[in-house]
Amino acid sequence: MTNASQYSAPEMSWRLRLMRIFLWISVLGWGIGLGAKLFDLLVVAGAWSAAPPASFALLPYGPHFPMNPGDFFQPLSGAMVLGILGALISGWKAPLRLRLWLWLPVIMFLIIWAVTPTVFWPMIHELYGAATGKMVRSDAELIALARRWIICDWFRVGLIAVGFLASVRAISLPITAQKSSTV
Repeated sequence: MTNASQYSAPEMSWRLRLMRIFLWISVLGWGIGLGAKLFDLLVVAGAWSAAPPASFALLPYGPHFPMNPGDFFQPLSGAMVLGILGALISGWKAPLRLRLWLWLPVIMFLIIWAVTPTVFWPMIHELYGAATGKMVRSDAELIALARRWIICDWFRVGLIAVGFLASVRAISLPITAQKSSTV
């Protein structure tokens, strides 16, 4: 008769165990971020971009809105950084095929963090300025601005999806400690 211990996986090193913990943080962070960004794009941005400039009254910024989206996404980003960098560092000596999957979320995150302040924050400034009357733009310019936001935000959703899928792939790979290394 066989018992369960005969079918257990080989013992994992502490680095691989730590990497898996960080990967779970990464998967959860990317997953929450993807869901939240899709909601933000489809529901929130869908409302404020529906019929510019009148629909700009629904922009989620300013005193009439209870929470700025950045108040959600910035702390989430902190958890994601912990997960992706922790996984990358603790998985540094893992096999190459795993390290490639560990690098991809880091690259996606860096692109998102470069694009957000350089592309999106200036657009937020313009959108909010138009909504509050501090900036004067033609209706055609405001419609084009809303469309540009939606297109750029779908690009950002794609980057988040790649980060999420890469983290899921990394945590799904069957990796065990190798006898010849100190992994």
